[in-house]
Amino acid sequence: MRVKKIKIGIKDVKTALKEFAQKAEAIERGERVKKETGVYFTSFEAFRKILTPKRLELLHTIKTRKPSSINELARMAKRDVKNVAEDVKYLEQIGLIEKKATDHKTAPVTKYDKIALEIAV
Repeated sequence: MRVKKIKIGIKDVKTALKEFAQKAEAIERGERVKKETGVYFTSFEAFRKILTPKRLELLHTIKTRKPSSINELARMAKRDVKNVAEDVKYLEQIGLIEKKATDHKTAPVTKYDKIALEIAV
């Protein structure tokens, strides 16, 4: 089985815009551009604000225990449903989880086995 991982990085806005412009210019010249997938934050503080220990714990629970709903995830995590729903919303917005509709329920799922953190120095 192939391990699926997602790259998470820290890039300031100036660097991200510069890389975007370089790729746009390469595309205009007709060059092939390697598709990069990942989630990037503008600072380490922004990363820490979004990927809190509780949210990382939710990711682990979703991956290992496969809850059938947000309510079930909250029970598994022994947390308030409202707070878990908010955390799931943030994780979905940055692309680490998806919500799948099944039998009148919405199940959170993740397709990643690992998160690789990349920080430019």
